Amino acid sequence: MITPQPAASRRLVLAGLSSLALLTACARVPAQAQRGLMPDFADLAERVLPAVVNIAVLTEQTTTQIPPELRGTPFERYFRERRGRQQVQGAGSGFVIDPAGYIVTNNHVVGEAARVVVSLQDGTELPARVVGTDELTDLALLRVEPRAPLAAVPWGASGSIRVGQWVLAAGNPFGLGGTVTSGIVSARGREIGAGPFDDFIQTDAAINPGNSGGPLFNAAGEVIGINTAIYSPSGASAGIGFATPSDLARGVIDQLRRDGRVERGWLGVAVQDVGGETTPGGRNRGVQVQSLERNSPAARAGLRPGDIITALNGERVETVRALTRGVAITPPGQTIRITLLREGRQRDLAVQVGRRPPQAG
Repeated sequence: MITPQPAASRRLVLAGLSSLALLTACARVPAQAQRGLMPDFADLAERVLPAVVNIAVLTEQTTTQIPPELRGTPFERYFRERRGRQQVQGAGSGFVIDPAGYIVTNNHVVGEAARVVVSLQDGTELPARVVGTDELTDLALLRVEPRAPLAAVPWGASGSIRVGQWVLAAGNPFGLGGTVTSGIVSARGREIGAGPFDDFIQTDAAINPGNSGGPLFNAAGEVIGINTAIYSPSGASAGIGFATPSDLARGVIDQLRRDGRVERGWLGVAVQDVGGETTPGGRNRGVQVQSLERNSPAARAGLRPGDIITALNGERVETVRALTRGVAITPPGQTIRITLLREGRQRDLAVQVGRRPPQAG
């Protein structure tokens, strides 16, 4: 049992120092060094905020339900054709990647929008056109026509970030534009069940509804993630937010800008992780082929159920996620080299990658 102490008798202890010892220690440290104990994001925020935008979305939504007594009668069609509609407004965030007016956000922010309006930090509102969207990575690219070049922010390399590094999130939480929050990278490579390309950066920087589509910056002011989702029992920040890594997003955005859509490679196989299954050559990690679709690229190349895929173009493959991503980033029509084990023997197969069907998992 813990008994609360009276306020007058409590002692402040930080990192093993009493309050007196702590004050004495701090007094010996120059003021400049004391300020360096915690990062100051003021200069960083001032530099990047002009490129962060608020996004307002208007969608048409049916407002009147068909009365049950009219369903199945000649009046149902008449009622459907004349029932009212209203525009519902949503909000999200985004960031400018090109001064000419290209803006990145989340696919779920724009959705089936009838109209998208982008608000800059100075209050300027610009109508936006959806250049393209990608549901599998939840990314979208917008285009506005500014009168003058816009402030833009550069991409960073998400693969170089480390757990524990400081990050800055910016966006439009709860419609309160121009908001920044800071935190650290809590984890990398998180799977949250969002799709086959889950590879999220986890951060404890406060991310709330409305932050979706906003940038996650490193200390250099580079975008290393796009804030996408939160884990929260209450709907507000619980210190667990997820961002799509820039290394994944950048290629998708480049394709959307060039083609207006994303085309991914496809093999047409069902696979599962092998783990540490023992083979005649020793213990092995890879993915085992369970079945093949008829006339798929894998079937035409000669893969068989039971084959264990261990590498793509010489790079080891140890999980289904790694195989899926490795094939997906390969342009359709390009040939890849698959290394596999069949009946304990290693062999290579050349496979011409196909185009991923829209319904593929």
